Amino acid sequence: MNGSLHPSAPHHLPGFITAPGETDVFMVVMAALLILAVLSVGLLFLRLHTLPERIAHKNHKLQFEIVAVLGLLALFTHIHAFWVAGLLLALIDIPDFGWPLRRMAGSLEKIAGIEPGKGADEADKSDEPGTETRPDEGPIEMPKVIVPSPTSKDRAHA
Repeated sequence: MNGSLHPSAPHHLPGFITAPGETDVFMVVMAALLILAVLSVGLLFLRLHTLPERIAHKNHKLQFEIVAVLGLLALFTHIHAFWVAGLLLALIDIPDFGWPLRRMAGSLEKIAGIEPGKGADEADKSDEPGTETRPDEGPIEMPKVIVPSPTSKDRAHA
């Protein structure tokens, strides 16, 4: 192919115009830059989108699952109120109301002579009716109470 210019073309062309049949380097560079820009903006979007979830996970919040669900709802529905609610929920400390109850249960287990945290295991072993377990003696058999059924004679007197 002849590398000469077209007769109606200006004598000086800019450097980004390539000759026919050659690789357009400027277009390849711009395509790579566009792909990197789209990937970096997408990564930034996802990092920002998971911000409430990462805050709740880092601080070991009780409401982590709720924050995660709100984040997914915001991602799939594009309703930004879910994201804002998740962020607020991740930043707020909800008191652990179960903590005093766990302390009371641990104290009662200590008084009963059970290792703290093992009381539920002992209760699962004594599922059979009439059997009771004690940590120091093992299972004991409870006496069965036999109630006589009323006879027809007793029913007549009542």
